Amino acid sequence: MKEAEVRRLLAANLLCVFSIILSAVVPASFWDGFTVFGTHLAWLCICSVCVSTLNIILHLGLKPNLSPKRSSFAHKISRFLKCCIYFFMSCILFHAIIVLYGAPLIESVTETFLFAVLLSTFTTLQCLCMLGPNIQAWIRVFSKNGATSIWESSLQITTMCSILGAWFGAFPIPLDWDRPWQVWPISCSLGATFGYMAGLIIAPLWIHWNRKQLTYKSR
Repeated sequence: MKEAEVRRLLAANLLCVFSIILSAVVPASFWDGFTVFGTHLAWLCICSVCVSTLNIILHLGLKPNLSPKRSSFAHKISRFLKCCIYFFMSCILFHAIIVLYGAPLIESVTETFLFAVLLSTFTTLQCLCMLGPNIQAWIRVFSKNGATSIWESSLQITTMCSILGAWFGAFPIPLDWDRPWQVWPISCSLGATFGYMAGLIIAPLWIHWNRKQLTYKSR
């Protein structure tokens, strides 16, 4: 395993962490009253857009899983449209799962859907950027010993950390603390965000410490 590749992964992940921090700090400089708690829905949109944009730029620049075959322009357009459809389906699926786990069905529909968009940004978008609209590749990556590169290992870690963070973020909601961050879906979205950021930092460190045990096989 090349150390340069691990350093590229670390740099890319730190940029993603930095983009999340900027999404909470920069808007406050020109938007009066902007806070992560007070204008949470706006922050959800800004954070999703920032992370999505940076992930796409990094994918186009680093190209961790670049295919040696050149595809036609029509194929690229078809692939892009499929990715858009998959992302929208992911948002709907996350929305349904969140409702099944206890989120309001009719009330706070906008809040729930934007939270689903944030989760899709942290999970599905990365899969689409790295693996494309290939469900079989997704199943392979998230199966046991399915990763074939450090980028796919990082994808596994960040995805699981994001989902676990959202799950743990739901624990304080039913408590009678009367804190402003207990309003739906602030604690869950913050939990997912901190989980995603933790995964971005943990992934390259874990790969570096276990680089001698990691043996990737092309499939």
